[in-house]
Amino acid sequence: MNDELEIIKVETTNVDTYEQQERAGLDMQISTAKAFPRNLKRSMENAIAIVTVDRETASTCTYSVPRGGKAITGPSVHLAKILAQTYGNMRVEAKVISTDAKCVTSQAIAMDLENNVAIKVEVKRAIVGKYGRFNEDMIVVTGQAANSIALRNAILTVIPRSVVDKVYKEAMQTITGDISDKTKFLKRRKQVFDGLKDTYELTEKEILGAVGKAAVDHITGDDLVVLIGIGQAIKDGDTSVDMAFRPQKAAKEDVKAKNEALLKDEAKEPAKTPELTPEQKAAIEADEAKAAKENKLPLK
Repeated sequence: MNDELEIIKVETTNVDTYEQQERAGLDMQISTAKAFPRNLKRSMENAIAIVTVDRETASTCTYSVPRGGKAITGPSVHLAKILAQTYGNMRVEAKVISTDAKCVTSQAIAMDLENNVAIKVEVKRAIVGKYGRFNEDMIVVTGQAANSIALRNAILTVIPRSVVDKVYKEAMQTITGDISDKTKFLKRRKQVFDGLKDTYELTEKEILGAVGKAAVDHITGDDLVVLIGIGQAIKDGDTSVDMAFRPQKAAKEDVKAKNEALLKDEAKEPAKTPELTPEQKAAIEADEAKAAKENKLPLK
């Protein structure tokens, strides 16, 4: 009886084949985008309808972070995603591309398939805090935050600024609500302040300091938007409660953490003895010989 040899053909996908498949898929997406171009007016109307559906959704569309004693406010990653979905004919991607001892690096790509415009953005986030290097779970969370920031920046660079600004403005008006008279404004101001106090255990003074105001009576509608944006930035991991509302405490802790890290590094690596020059070695040997001669006891 003859044994039959079964030959199994194993197909492997090499890098070149994978790249060809990716390129073919991208070409198909571009062709589809050209065949079904976006309606810009309808895209903006759809985006505005989503961001203004309620105050909670609108509140996620802005962020504020402290920079140089001022609050930098702008469209959040949530608004960027809404814009990408409604703008249409876009391809977006974000991923962590490297992790070293001190930071993670995220890379995001946003491509307008219809106009054949692509933007690549990289963002680094530190993974070392006052207690040393983050654990694995916190590194993953930090990487996700970096992905969000990179994705936001890439999308908002590809989509025209006029579209972004119009949708963002509508969201901001929804956030503050109707504050056309003093009674309505005071009610909304109380809601924002009470929300921050209860959520982050803040004092009124700390909240006022975040927008550079000395008294509650000086708060404006724009200040309310900034405060709401700070709350969203904290949720998204763009900033922390201490950095936003207690900057002096955050700065002291940062300095302390750096000093502690420096001391740990010095403890791990003991100081090296500097290498002597030939002249220094010769001088030391001469001194030792002289001392030995002077201290030598006479023979009995």
